[in-house]
Amino acid sequence: MNEHDELIANVYDIFGSNPETQYTVETLARILHLGGAAAFKNIVKVVTELENDKRIVPQGNDRYQLTPIDEVVTGTFHAHEKGFGFVSYDDEQPDIFIPKGKTDTAIDGDTVVVTLVGPGNPWKKKGPEGYISGVVERKITRLVGEFTQYSDAEAQKTGQVGYAQSHEKKLAQYVIFLSNEGIHPQMGDMVLVEITKYPTAKTPTQMEGVVLKTIGNKNEPGVDILSIVYDHDLHDEFPQEVLDQANAIPDTVQPEDKIGRRDITDQPMVTIDGDDSKDFDDAVAVWKMDNGHYHLGVSIADVSHYVTEGSPLDKEAYSRGTSVYLADRVIPMLPFRLSNGICSLNPGVERLTLTCDMEIDDQGHVLKHDIYPSVMKSAARMTYNNVNKIIEDQDPELRQQYAELDDMFDTMGELHTILFAMRHRRGAIDFEDTEAKIIVDENSKPVDIVLRERGTAERMIESFMLAANETVAEDYYKKHVPFLYRVHETPDEDRIQSFYEFVGAFGLHPQGGTENVKPKALQDLLAQVEGTPEEAVVNTMMLRSLKQAHYSPELLGHFGLAAQYYTHFTSPIRRYPDLCVHRMIHEYGANGTTQKEKDKWHELLPDIAEQCSTQERKGVDTERDVDDLLKTEYMADQVDQEFDAVIASVTSFGMFIALPNTVEGLVHISTIGDDYYSFDEKQLALIGRSTHKMYRIGQSVRVKLITANVTLRQLTFELVLSPEEQKRADQRSARMAQHGNSGNYSGPRKTTGGKPRFHSNNNRGGRNGNNSTNNSGSDDGFNRPRIVRSNNHGRNHK
Repeated sequence: MNEHDELIANVYDIFGSNPETQYTVETLARILHLGGAAAFKNIVKVVTELENDKRIVPQGNDRYQLTPIDEVVTGTFHAHEKGFGFVSYDDEQPDIFIPKGKTDTAIDGDTVVVTLVGPGNPWKKKGPEGYISGVVERKITRLVGEFTQYSDAEAQKTGQVGYAQSHEKKLAQYVIFLSNEGIHPQMGDMVLVEITKYPTAKTPTQMEGVVLKTIGNKNEPGVDILSIVYDHDLHDEFPQEVLDQANAIPDTVQPEDKIGRRDITDQPMVTIDGDDSKDFDDAVAVWKMDNGHYHLGVSIADVSHYVTEGSPLDKEAYSRGTSVYLADRVIPMLPFRLSNGICSLNPGVERLTLTCDMEIDDQGHVLKHDIYPSVMKSAARMTYNNVNKIIEDQDPELRQQYAELDDMFDTMGELHTILFAMRHRRGAIDFEDTEAKIIVDENSKPVDIVLRERGTAERMIESFMLAANETVAEDYYKKHVPFLYRVHETPDEDRIQSFYEFVGAFGLHPQGGTENVKPKALQDLLAQVEGTPEEAVVNTMMLRSLKQAHYSPELLGHFGLAAQYYTHFTSPIRRYPDLCVHRMIHEYGANGTTQKEKDKWHELLPDIAEQCSTQERKGVDTERDVDDLLKTEYMADQVDQEFDAVIASVTSFGMFIALPNTVEGLVHISTIGDDYYSFDEKQLALIGRSTHKMYRIGQSVRVKLITANVTLRQLTFELVLSPEEQKRADQRSARMAQHGNSGNYSGPRKTTGGKPRFHSNNNRGGRNGNNSTNNSGSDDGFNRPRIVRSNNHGRNHK
């Protein structure tokens, strides 16, 4: 921020903090402790600018006052566990801060009416303030809670069987009294509750409901995970009519199924997946052509042949939207009879597929392509581990075992190198992730966390799937028909501006401007910091400046992949958008691109895109919460132990640290005892007042685990200080004790108007608190709400 912007920000803060007060230029100068003719002239200039922008209004006698705010908006409430919250109402506008006590009866996720009372400060990236004046629509209609049973006397007196309380931090304050009309659970059961009465002004923390389902006693194995699943409005059981339809489908390809399909059973198609994968929805074949080009064939399970439009299977798949992969189970989009049976490209059996054949030159350009229905037979079920040993290690035993295929694997490796180089040249941003897999025992208890680096095989399959997705998207866009795209829009200019200002502190100066930034500029920036101490913080801050990938009927491009055309075609067993893309390919092929067909998809696609995006986020959130639960359980018996860690993010109240095994926890600012630390928002750092010691993202620290709260899924740590730092901490404690001060001896801690500052992935004032990069459920890696790497079974590469 330059001097002028800093001055205008400070002047506007004065008006905003006292909206009914009138100020002269002389008063403003006195408040800001500025003297002299030059300073006076600068304040006059700032006041004139604010008046011209209609942010302040003249009141006569050279006095000015904040322009009265008379605005009411409708938006979505995002609650914080401490009672305050934010309301998002416009993608282009910052969220509205709602102080504690001003949230009316709103619950997290509700659609609310907000009356604005404070304008915010755009120069300080501070959003406006308001209060909730009404609830338009309730989002939460069901929730999971722990049941407490009433005695017989209490039940008879109240007409209720007891009450339930959620374990979720944002909902834990509410007590849901349960009618005796529903199921009668046992003490300590986790129950699914339907809410029948919401909080009122007289009873702001009370609700009423009826028990729909008993999930199980809270101490039974796996009930904690199932509770999270139900809390995210997912369900692990299929309706009977869906199972009946699945069971009626033959488990082998029938002769009539092959009509109109190309037979490619003679091609050396192979599946390459993780060791523990059970459903195989993609197979690949590669060979060198006579002209020196490469043939890449990608065959994808033709789920749409079995899941017909409007059928019970289709409606259930649409409702679920995606499969959700948890440590000890999968919540599948389709019944296992389909996902692991007739739709899975198991080795040695015929399967129905949609195939995308591509001819690719030595620069990675797709010169020709063909998309068609097919019948294939997988030549082998390969694993990433074995293919990596064949390609990277030249393992003699495995090369002998797969002698008929080993040359093809080598050719695949060559083609991957070419495709990766092509994507790099055009500017694709390659964020490298370390995957963490949580190992659980037969009782769903975590026993280990295993890290796995991606090898050539994982990257290779990713390259092939990306090529197929791009090719299909471009083909149907150029046919001028409605289609479903996977999009990742260009970041907002103000976010990139903030990011460029941040990296400027490291002496980094990205090429090009902030308007309509190109991915190549960000890729070059990552290359500059690779291997440096700044790499982690630059990666994290870049991710925060990007938008979230989603589905859309509009071709908006994929910024992270630097791709003009992109869709999801390659995983119809686990993603409804891919199933929808297959269905459109079939219908355009059978019915032609008639106006009737176009009109049908024009009408359907907006709702499909929104539903798929919503369900994807639910799946990611569920996987994240289960990971947090299991990681907390894993660490629970390691309290008081010390660990090496890296600072993952920094906030006004402390810092989140990540252990090498991807476990995260909080070091609260109040526990750093060797100095008085304050948060520098510009540098995203905690800085010591006396020592000027700085804690920032990417820095290595030694920490000690203090608490592991499994119910809240929270870990808290303390820094392990050096002997010299510990000596300062002891001296500081003694001084505070001498002055009878329990923590504020150094003076009041600097705050931001009483509002904790957070940094969020959407840069809206940060209602998410803890940022991270879990790309679970996506194959483009740009659906990143978390910093902890997740157990995603390699699915992000498809």
